[in-house]
Amino acid sequence: MSLETLAQVSQIVGAVVFIIAAIVIWNKYIAPGVQAYQAAKNAELAEAESRRERMRADVSAARTEVETADAAARMIRERVEAAAARDRAKALEEAKHEADRIVHNAEGELDRARLAARDRLRVEFIEKALAKARTEAPARVDDATNRKLVETTVADLVRGKI
Repeated sequence: MSLETLAQVSQIVGAVVFIIAAIVIWNKYIAPGVQAYQAAKNAELAEAESRRERMRADVSAARTEVETADAAARMIRERVEAAAARDRAKALEEAKHEADRIVHNAEGELDRARLAARDRLRVEFIEKALAKARTEAPARVDDATNRKLVETTVADLVRGKI
């Protein structure tokens, strides 16, 4: 074999040994690291997907709770509005009833005050008329006319005209 052939064979053998060494190093040291990295990333991805699914479930539950709270708030608002309307109507009815009672009582008081004022005025007029009659009657009426007036008045009283 010639030196050239030996050089070529040595290069071929060196290349084959290099490839074998590269394959052994790859399989023994690099491939397990790559596989471990790939497994870690796959696990991380699976955890992220599982967390995302849990979050979706939590969002769905939260939406359901928000809808339930909205419905409860709507019902409470409707009940409060209905109670306020009932209370307002009741207060208005009570106020109207009280106002009617006060007006009725005031009308009665007004009638009583009118009657009392009329009676006081009547008494005052009678007292003034009697005072005037006592001063002017003796000068205008003689004994015969006075007797005739008394008899007529007594007769009217007896018959019940006065």
